[in-house]
Amino acid sequence: MHPTWTALALSLKVACWATAIALVLGVAVGFLLARRRFPGRELLDTLLTLPMVMPPTVLGYYLLVLLGREGPLGRGLQAHFGINLIFTWQGAVIASAIVAFPLVFKPARAAFETVDARLEDAARVIGISETAIFLRVTLPLAWRGILAGALLAFARAMGEFGATLMVAGSIPGRTQTLSIAVYEAVQAGQDEAANLLVLITSAVCVAVLLTAGRLAPGRVAQR
Repeated sequence: MHPTWTALALSLKVACWATAIALVLGVAVGFLLARRRFPGRELLDTLLTLPMVMPPTVLGYYLLVLLGREGPLGRGLQAHFGINLIFTWQGAVIASAIVAFPLVFKPARAAFETVDARLEDAARVIGISETAIFLRVTLPLAWRGILAGALLAFARAMGEFGATLMVAGSIPGRTQTLSIAVYEAVQAGQDEAANLLVLITSAVCVAVLLTAGRLAPGRVAQR
């Protein structure tokens, strides 16, 4: 397979896995913060939003310290399961998921907060379990905001560079995603390859952003 398409396939795989992880965790934490009040709630919100504003290289350094062979988590994974996440596509997934997480978490929390609590209370009155209320009442009313956030997270994961490069490196065919391939092509003076990679990346991100815009709650309300 041509290196360009290999990088595209790897980017899509990393972005899909990263989005899935961010979606599950973002929805869970977003629902918790939207429905529960406890000391330090807003501080927790701030800490969970940090990957959105923190320089990717700083985040990548933290992940290297945590997941490296001498790191607290990396040492345990290596000793007990023989797992090494550094310079692997799985490491790229973790880096991308952490960077993309706030883009799911923040819209999910906002979407859950807009759901009318009286509808959930009415469901409780007729004896519906909390799990069923979430799946049959809350989630259907909040799904557009959550899906829009997931699409933004996917676009962010597709374009992730700094943290991914530090954690996964740039190994062609193994960890070299589209954004890293663009950097390598520019460094090598391969302008034609860089232009093609940039066009592909831009096309995917524009398509995702257009779809996310159509799903935004404000746009839906105007229809």
